[in-house]
Amino acid sequence: MLASYTTLGLGGPARRFVEAGTAEQLVSEVADADRRGEPTLVLGGGSNLVVGDEGFDGLVVKVATEGVTVSRDGDQIVLTAEAGADWDTLVTRAVHEGWSGLECLSGVPGLVGSTPIQNVGAYGQEVAQTIRCVRVYDRKTRHVVDLEARQCGFSYRDSAFKRDLARYVVLAVTYALDVSALSAPIAYQELATRLGVEPGERVPLASAREGVLALRRGKGMVLDPADPDTRSAGSFFTNPVLGPVEAAELAARAPRHPRWDLPGGGVKVPAAWLIEQAGFPKGYTRGPARISTKHTLALTNPTGEATTADLLALAGEVRDGVREKFGVTLVNEPVLVGCALPPE
Repeated sequence: MLASYTTLGLGGPARRFVEAGTAEQLVSEVADADRRGEPTLVLGGGSNLVVGDEGFDGLVVKVATEGVTVSRDGDQIVLTAEAGADWDTLVTRAVHEGWSGLECLSGVPGLVGSTPIQNVGAYGQEVAQTIRCVRVYDRKTRHVVDLEARQCGFSYRDSAFKRDLARYVVLAVTYALDVSALSAPIAYQELATRLGVEPGERVPLASAREGVLALRRGKGMVLDPADPDTRSAGSFFTNPVLGPVEAAELAARAPRHPRWDLPGGGVKVPAAWLIEQAGFPKGYTRGPARISTKHTLALTNPTGEATTADLLALAGEVRDGVREKFGVTLVNEPVLVGCALPPE
């Protein structure tokens, strides 16, 4: 069952399952399946994935590649990590070594290979700020290529890889980090408050990491078998980014809503606020699926008894409630495989 490979603990069986311990094997398994016309799912840490109850009728390739190489380029350290390397282990090493740029991404579950796909971000940092290039197997051209950051199409929680999941298999990611004992400027107010500094100030790397981990634990966003709120896929919905017209419509409905102003007159709105104000508080339950008791953005399988259908029914109820009250349609952040939210 694929449930055992996802942080939600949801998902039916795979028709075939293999583990790829090298990049060469990963490419070979995917290429061979493509030649046979066999559907293929490349599985990382399962932390941003929702798999249908029927499972996956094809080949699931579990990425198990490991290894990190380090080089120096002027004032920067260049890290190239295999796709199967554990993400937080890499962040821990960077903090310990005095390499700045990943510290606010501490505690994010999953593997390195998923970070460029989602353009993983938290507390004012995102990997697009440090990624130098991504090595991928292009299933369309059947070649292994290195894509520079500018070719990756990064935007908020998005990338060229996410927009065409069937085309690219991430093999390795190269990050360029500053050699510094201090964090990048703290860009997120909640973290700045936790650290007792003003936004834009820098703090010791270890302090930034500890502050982020404390905030994440308080929201059930650090995996912990003893905490049922961590049986989730992290934030289920992205923060909506609204254009000027949509932003004006929301302001008319909710004049004092929290917002981050963007260039061009648009705004980013916290999805958690929209969800709570639409009548879905922390701990809201639909059958065996539940909104986290710690963070409104996380949908959980707290007892392990929910099905994917249960979780998606809750997600659909939340999405529809927010749209009815505010005219804003929430978009799921996790990748849905063999399933979909209920029709709008």
